[in-house]
Amino acid sequence: MRPEDQGGDHLTVVVRHAGAGRDGTFEVFCHPAGGSHPDAADACRVLDERTRWGRDLFAPEAPGGTCTMLYGGPATARVTGSWAGRAVDAVYDRSDGCAIGRWDRMVPLLPTVGLGDSVT
Repeated sequence: MRPEDQGGDHLTVVVRHAGAGRDGTFEVFCHPAGGSHPDAADACRVLDERTRWGRDLFAPEAPGGTCTMLYGGPATARVTGSWAGRAVDAVYDRSDGCAIGRWDRMVPLLPTVGLGDSVT
């Protein structure tokens, strides 16, 4: 079945350099929840809870913000698809404190990655 035939919201999550068991390409379908994501139901629930009318849940951090210079590791992720009737094409990394916070707000859609995790 093609994603556009599934109905509901559909996201493709591509995770790289997050470590064994976390890297890969995952499909998430919501309303109803399903797909190849390891916890699609919880990812959909958290996304639903954080969705606000008129705000882009996947928007990058606003430019000019003050961020700690804390490096969170080499993990990257790209989320594409559609959510709440809007196209999604968002890129995530853990390059500083703001980027780490943005990533962590997307857990469990994105995997949990700690500062001390070793990447294999």
